[in-house]
Amino acid sequence: MLLCEIPSPTGSERAIADAVAAELAEIGVLVTEDDAAGPARAGAGNLVARVPGESDEWVMFCAHLDTVPVRGEIEVVLEDGVYRTAGDTTLGADDKTGVAVLVELAARHFDRMPPVGLELVFTVAEEDGLRGAGELDLGALRSSYGFVLDHAGPVEEIAVASPTYERLVAEFIGVEAHAGIRPEDGRSAIAAAAAAVNEMRLGRLDPETTANVGVVKGGTAANVVPGRCRIEAESRGIDPEGAAAAIGAMVDACTWAAGEHNCDVDVEVSEVFRGYRPRPGSVALAVAKRALAGRGHDPREVTTGGGSDVNVLRAAGFDAILIANGAEANHTSEESVAAERMVAMLDVCEEIIVQAAER
Repeated sequence: MLLCEIPSPTGSERAIADAVAAELAEIGVLVTEDDAAGPARAGAGNLVARVPGESDEWVMFCAHLDTVPVRGEIEVVLEDGVYRTAGDTTLGADDKTGVAVLVELAARHFDRMPPVGLELVFTVAEEDGLRGAGELDLGALRSSYGFVLDHAGPVEEIAVASPTYERLVAEFIGVEAHAGIRPEDGRSAIAAAAAAVNEMRLGRLDPETTANVGVVKGGTAANVVPGRCRIEAESRGIDPEGAAAAIGAMVDACTWAAGEHNCDVDVEVSEVFRGYRPRPGSVALAVAKRALAGRGHDPREVTTGGGSDVNVLRAAGFDAILIANGAEANHTSEESVAAERMVAMLDVCEEIIVQAAER
């Protein structure tokens, strides 16, 4: 778990990419790095490592190298079989648990050839828009399906549905004025933004749709009527139409509030990633279920509210399935992963290789 002690927030992946590449090279595995760093606004490119198998069949495994931002030094401790941090930083088990499992998988099979080839992909800039996976050359992969170890949950869970994610940025533009001398000459952008947020339906809108305003920035000083205020918001929906309807309602709220407060507003909406539900004939899903059952787990299909590289891969037509990395409370200072879960996930990956060979 020393990988977790190498800080790698999105955009600063160089050190972790070098560490993973060096560890794989020491094993004897050939690693290549693509040109994703620039277009993905990352600190490094995606890494692809291959371990040839006995057959011409290949299976892909994927984990991401970057983490959410960290505060201070990361010190990993092991207490009662559980890895966590000694301080108040995030652990980075999302997704360095997956990274560690894949490095160990390569180490196990380099000297004893697996029945199918292993294609190990380590992406960058996942935590901010899945940008690394978006720049991955899928045409260069030898696998036709694969598995992403990035679901923070119990080992038996398979995430079979993920939402479409819509992002909204609204810039309210008012008129600055001295708040104590001539407030009537001003038009408060903050008041307009506050009215917009108050008008929005936020939280869990229905079982498959959520909406949130996460950032509000505006003003220059307490004695100045604020001329600008920016809000950043999102909607997520397993049904893409639900996500679109929610973000549309938020746009309407911004337009209404700007008019009520005699302000202008510039609104930008973008789809960060598209949701998915695997088709019934998904090879990856079938193999994942058989692999879990083969190692004594009762496969459980779940819906996740988060995004992963699977969203990008499936949108591009690649049959990928999201499986667990065993982490808990990811993106928080309480993040942890039990050592036994890491062992279990490694065993599941071993069984995936067996099931892939028996297809």
